[in-house]
Amino acid sequence: MAERRENKKKDKGEAKAPTKDGAKAPTQVDAEVPARLAVKKTYKLYLGGAFPRSESGRSYPVTSADGTHLANASLASRKDARDSVATARKAFGGWSGRTAYNRGQILYRIAEVMEGRHAQFAEQLVAAQGITRAKADRYVRAAVDRWVYYAGWTDKFAQVIGGANPVAGPYYNHSAPEPTGVVVVFAPQGAPLLGLTSVLAPVIATGNTAVVVSSQTAPLPAIELAEVLATSDVPGGVVNVLTGNVGELGPHLTAHADVDALDLAGTGDRAVEFERAAATTLTRVLRPGPEADGGEQAWLDTDPGTSRLTPFLETKTVWHPVGV
Repeated sequence: MAERRENKKKDKGEAKAPTKDGAKAPTQVDAEVPARLAVKKTYKLYLGGAFPRSESGRSYPVTSADGTHLANASLASRKDARDSVATARKAFGGWSGRTAYNRGQILYRIAEVMEGRHAQFAEQLVAAQGITRAKADRYVRAAVDRWVYYAGWTDKFAQVIGGANPVAGPYYNHSAPEPTGVVVVFAPQGAPLLGLTSVLAPVIATGNTAVVVSSQTAPLPAIELAEVLATSDVPGGVVNVLTGNVGELGPHLTAHADVDALDLAGTGDRAVEFERAAATTLTRVLRPGPEADGGEQAWLDTDPGTSRLTPFLETKTVWHPVGV
């Protein structure tokens, strides 16, 4: 009995023996705890202010620049594409009917919320593109500044683009720009945040509603941006974000009869094919520019001017008799 009591005391002493630095030595229970598995997020679509799954139930893995699995993204179907156009059309009247000043306030609010999530956007760019944190910070700051830039244009473009026209006759002739309607935006494939912001912000700044097809290989910044939009006073349906295969969604969106305009920045080699499809419904098309094939660096221009505002505006001209 005395020997058993001695052995128990000895065992207890070994279990509680501290390490050289004073820390408690790991017990057998600690060694048996398995490593925790990270919970990988499945990013959903953004339609009508909500985040539904694809109606097809499909998703696809999103990987980092070195092949590490980051998350899963919904693989949108043609039904999702049709729903997004219908949602954008429904939201168009309310958004275009708002005052230009109010639209500017909302765009500025987007910039404010993005600024607060700077670190999250930067981490995603580092993972998706394999760039340095310094570069990612620069691109995020540029994206925030781009929203502020177009927020300032909302109540000014009408004066710059429109105006009174001299005519030979007793008439007052005035031209004013108006939004086109529903615009489908194909985000640049290599510029998932700053490039996306640069093509989306001018569309909604001028009163249009948008259906965005995100970068296929790096869709996460687009969905993170959708989460910003959902908390930035942007009415549901003004911006709708689809993730998935451009080759699958493109033919249905570019030939859709209720789409008023297309920005083909992220369509790559299929731009000509999509432009031909758009011709069947007389849809306005903005062709990819030289920056479309570049990365975020290609979109760093601090003064893009009105080059992306005017393609999605229509001009209404009024003739009014004077002196009668």
